Amino acid sequence: MAHLKQQFKDALSSIEPGDDKTNAPEAHRLVRDALKADSKLAEYGVNPILIGSYKRNMSIRRIKDVDVFVRLPDVPSDVTSTDILDRFFKVLHAEFGTDADGHRRTKRQDRSLQVSFPEYDLYVDAVPARPYGDGTWEIPQKGDENEWVRTNPDGLTDLSSTMNADHDEYYVPTVKLLRQTRRALLGTKKPGGFFIEMAAYQAFDSGAVSGNDQAEYYVSALWEVSKIVENFVTYGIAVTDPTLPGHTIHIRATDDELDTARTRFNDAATSAAAALAEEDAGKAALAFRKLLGKNGDGDTIFPMPPGFNEDGSKKASAVSPGARVVPAGKRTFG
Repeated sequence: MAHLKQQFKDALSSIEPGDDKTNAPEAHRLVRDALKADSKLAEYGVNPILIGSYKRNMSIRRIKDVDVFVRLPDVPSDVTSTDILDRFFKVLHAEFGTDADGHRRTKRQDRSLQVSFPEYDLYVDAVPARPYGDGTWEIPQKGDENEWVRTNPDGLTDLSSTMNADHDEYYVPTVKLLRQTRRALLGTKKPGGFFIEMAAYQAFDSGAVSGNDQAEYYVSALWEVSKIVENFVTYGIAVTDPTLPGHTIHIRATDDELDTARTRFNDAATSAAAALAEEDAGKAALAFRKLLGKNGDGDTIFPMPPGFNEDGSKKASAVSPGARVVPAGKRTFG
């Protein structure tokens, strides 16, 4: 079996965020500071924190978005979600203005305000939140003037850390590989990386994912996630929200996008299982390379093992059998 331990290690290194590790927290700080400086939001006890895949260490190269969860513990009950979003826009637009082309850097969305940082090639989503009453929070609901939906991002960070520890630190890197596989299979189409991460958590939580090394964990998780995607698309079986009992994950994707995801993840799971069982390391590496594609910098992620060409074939031996001379000199000793 082809476990290719060093190649998986190198692949994980290749999808780690690069300069984004410096740029993302700086962009977060700038948005956070602007919101905390506003007198009205200060009355509401404004307390922004970093959330999302970057906070959970699930991000892959490149990071395009940073999520700032803006907790407002003292906001009055008669302040609507529209009021809050309006205030956020006023504050952030005043702070960040327009870019070099004259475009507003602050964009209003259904549940948040998005601030672009052209110099970093990323943006920050600032999501307002009010207390729900049990330690969880509510954020604005899409398309309604004063509807809120419950959420618990801190809980997901804690659950992810626990799951990673329970699986000897294989959970986080496996999710990174699955997110990268989704990117290679679907590109910018939906469902996005968060849906795949939640499907992975459900698979791990069920006890169906296991392994002795990274290759086995990746193949096992991809197989189980493909079944969850199949069940979601074909039978409408929702993916659970592990932070809120009885709640499920909602995604925005067209029927065609979902059908494409189902087909490609099924094919990917079959290909990965065959690669793991393959005795020829070159053929196995070629299959894993196709599954993982290229990183955000355009570099091929999965390297070929020593002794193999880029097409998976074995390299010709430098010395023909029976040759009298080797690169180091004549075949003499002493």
